[in-house]
Amino acid sequence: MKRQWPLDTALSFDPYFGEPDRDGDTGYELLPDGKVFVRVKAPNASRVLLDRFGTEFPLERASGEMWEGTLDMGTGFLYFFLKIDGADVLSHAFPIGYGCCRPMNFFDVPVPGEDWDRLDDIPHGSVTRQYFPSSVTGKHEICLVYLPSAFDWRKQYPVLYLQHGYGENETGWIYQGHAGRIADRLLYEGRMEECIIVMGNGMVRVEGVDEKELIQRALFTELLVADLIPFIEAKYPVKTDKWSRAMAGLSMGSYQTSLVTFAHPELFGYAGLFSGFLRAPWGEEPSDRLAMLDDPERFRESFRVFYRAMGTEDKFFDSFAKDDVFLADKQVSMIRKTFPGGHDWGVWRRCLHDFLPLLFK
Repeated sequence: MKRQWPLDTALSFDPYFGEPDRDGDTGYELLPDGKVFVRVKAPNASRVLLDRFGTEFPLERASGEMWEGTLDMGTGFLYFFLKIDGADVLSHAFPIGYGCCRPMNFFDVPVPGEDWDRLDDIPHGSVTRQYFPSSVTGKHEICLVYLPSAFDWRKQYPVLYLQHGYGENETGWIYQGHAGRIADRLLYEGRMEECIIVMGNGMVRVEGVDEKELIQRALFTELLVADLIPFIEAKYPVKTDKWSRAMAGLSMGSYQTSLVTFAHPELFGYAGLFSGFLRAPWGEEPSDRLAMLDDPERFRESFRVFYRAMGTEDKFFDSFAKDDVFLADKQVSMIRKTFPGGHDWGVWRRCLHDFLPLLFK
């Protein structure tokens, strides 16, 4: 069976649209050399470009109606804004994901040598969508649950709680991060233990002034402990000791992981901080939150794996380096990794691929 690099989004799987012939309509084509051929129909425009967070990739007018270009935007998962005469346009002809607190167009350009999230002819797990009532927010919340391909209701499984970053939601790790495909491959190769992976929405919303909803990121600790973990443990056949429970997250989710696992070492035996914030990247936090780091022996006994990783070109690398010094002074035992890339899904996929084989040994 043909190995696939499918376009798998919340809207569609491997769609037929979006890849134009050279005389076609708006669309794109991933080229063998890693570049992207792009066509946009904008007959009345004077300027058309793709914007990657300040880096512009202009298109040229190819005819009266069409603009096109062969763009070298890099590899991996690439969010972008289509701008037509300065206006942001969400195009139906390009893949759509959720990021930056809004639907976003993106390209996913295969990375040479990284084939562990391709869709091969191997057993694949399933992903279910679950609603659960929250005593913290007073309404129903949502999570996605990955079950391994050989899932058996008569067995009991350890659980990884895996969190997204700011401006994303529970879908990020499946559609942008390829968590299911990565786990499928590692399980097929015998490199990780079977587990359930739970992905919640860390952008916790509560009612604020004038009945507006406000995002309270730190409130995820309460929601996870009071609501999500009990729901999962009542719904699925899972082990409930701390050595069968792990948490990891990227960016904002890494800080939430630090908050949760340090506050509840009785619940978690593994912690992973991807593009990792040990300390608050915004605002203040309680001065005693990291008190357990003052006792390196207790910390070592609390976590079998404490994992930190960062992209070498990440804009927050200085913060990561400062945490290196802080943790070295505390004599904290950890696994510390760096990967090529910035603050992006390419790095976070590598983190997950590296982290999963460390769990539940």
